[in-house]
Amino acid sequence: MASAVLGSAGATAQTAPVNLLPDMAKTVPVKPTVVPTLPPIVIPRLSAAQESTLANWLADVAAPGLARENPDASAVVTGDKLIAEALDRARAIHAGRLDDSDFLTIWALRPAPYDPTRSFADAVAGNRLQSWIANLAPPYSGYDGLRRGLVNYRAIKENGGWRAIPDGPPIAMGSTGARVVALRQRLAIEDRDVVTRGATFDAPLRDAVQRAQRRYGLNPTGSAGPETIAALNVNVDDRIGSIMANMERWRWLPAELPNHRIQVNIAAAVLTVFEGDRPVASMRAVTGRPGDETPMLQSNIHSIVINPPWNVPTSIATRELWPKERAHKGYLAAHDFKVIGTPDTGQRLQQKAGPTSALGRLKFDFDNPFSVYLHDTPSRAKFSSYSRLASHGCVRLEKPLDLAELVLKDDPKWSGDAVQAAIDAGPTQRVALPQQVAVYLLYWTAFASGNGQMNFRDDPYGWDKLLASKIEASTKRAAITVAVRNVTVQGVRQ
Repeated sequence: MASAVLGSAGATAQTAPVNLLPDMAKTVPVKPTVVPTLPPIVIPRLSAAQESTLANWLADVAAPGLARENPDASAVVTGDKLIAEALDRARAIHAGRLDDSDFLTIWALRPAPYDPTRSFADAVAGNRLQSWIANLAPPYSGYDGLRRGLVNYRAIKENGGWRAIPDGPPIAMGSTGARVVALRQRLAIEDRDVVTRGATFDAPLRDAVQRAQRRYGLNPTGSAGPETIAALNVNVDDRIGSIMANMERWRWLPAELPNHRIQVNIAAAVLTVFEGDRPVASMRAVTGRPGDETPMLQSNIHSIVINPPWNVPTSIATRELWPKERAHKGYLAAHDFKVIGTPDTGQRLQQKAGPTSALGRLKFDFDNPFSVYLHDTPSRAKFSSYSRLASHGCVRLEKPLDLAELVLKDDPKWSGDAVQAAIDAGPTQRVALPQQVAVYLLYWTAFASGNGQMNFRDDPYGWDKLLASKIEASTKRAAITVAVRNVTVQGVRQ
C-alpha cells in the first residue's frame, strides 16, 4: 500500500493581488506578499489492520447520521482513495457535511474550518486510529444522546417501523376496540413499559399516553386526541431525518461552549440559562411563527434597555400597522405609535415605552444581522400554550425581570430590586452588562432525556427535512468527488 504526502494550505508561494488607487498606480512601488510555504504532511504507510479499521468505519455511513441507509456493498477501497475517504468522513463528522452554498442565510451558525490531515497522520504513526475516530464527533452529551437514539430508530426501521393509528375520535379512559389496540402497539415501540395486550383504555395506558405527550412537547392530558395521534403517526424515516438534522447542527457549534451562556430552543420555545455548564434557570418563550422565522445564530448580550421604545421594522409597519391605520383612523395614536419623518423624506413608526409597548419593559440587545433580540411583552396569554411560535422573529420572554437580575447580579448597582425600581421610574435607559453573556438561538427538534429516551418537537419551519436532504445529497456528492475535493493525494511507492 502507498504512504501519502498531502500538501497543506498554502503549500506553494502565492502572490497576493494589490488594488491601487488610480492616482497612486505610477508612484507607489508594489512588493508582492509571499505566503510562506508549509511543509507537506506525510501520512505513514497503513498497516493491514489499519486499513481494515478504516474500511469498517467507512462502510457504515448511516451510523453518524450522514445518510438514512447504507449504500449497497461496493468494491473494497484501498490506498490513497481509502485515505481520502477517511479524511472526508472526518471533516463531515467533526464540522458538518454541508458546503457553504448549502446553508440558508437564516442558518447563521457556521462550523469553524477543520483539517483532519495532521491528526490523522499522527494517529496512523502512533497506531491510534480507533481513538482518533472516537474523538472526531462533537464533545457534547446532547450529540451522544442523538447518536444512541439514531441506533435505536434505525433498528425500529429495520424491524418494519410502526403502523399509523387510524383516524377517529379521541381515545380516552374507557375507550375500547381496535384503535385502542393499535395505540398500545404503537406506544410500545418507543416505550418498553407499555403492555401491548388489551382492547380497553385503562389507567396504565393513560400514563403511557402522558409520557408520549411529554416526549412530543404536547399538553399531557392523557387522552389521545388529534395532535397526539398526528405525532405518533409521523413515520420512522422522518424521525431518523430529524435526528440526522440535529446531529448536524451540533457539529456547527464550537468545540467548547461558554460555561456562562443563554440558549433558546427555537422549536420548543424555551430559554435556558447555563452557569458552569449547568442549567440554572429556564423559562417559556415565544419564538417566530412560520414565515417570520427566528434565525439560528450566536452572539453576546451586551446591554439591557429598560423601558424601551419600539422602532417598528418597515416590513411589520407596511404589512400590519399602516393598513390598520387606513382601516381605522386613529389606530396608531390609540396604541401609542408616533410617525417619525414626512411623506417626502420617508416615514417610520415608533411605539413609545410603557406598559402597552410591544417590547414590554425590558429588551436584551445583542449584535446580529437580523435585528432580533430578547424582550418582555405585555401579551402574556401565549406563555400558557404548548404551541408558542407566534412572534415576528424576536424572542419574547416569560420572566424577563428574572433574566435581567441574573445577568446583572455581579453589578452592585443593580442588586436587590434595583431593576424593578428603574422600570417603575419610567425613563428609558440602557444598561451595559458588567460582562457580556453568550447567547445561542438554536433549533432543536430532537434530543435525548437523561434516561436515553428520545424526545421530538414539531419541525415548524420545515428545516429538518430540508437539512436531512442536504446532508444526504452532499454525502453523495462527496462520494463521487472525494479524491480531488479537498486534498491532493500523491502515492509514494516504497
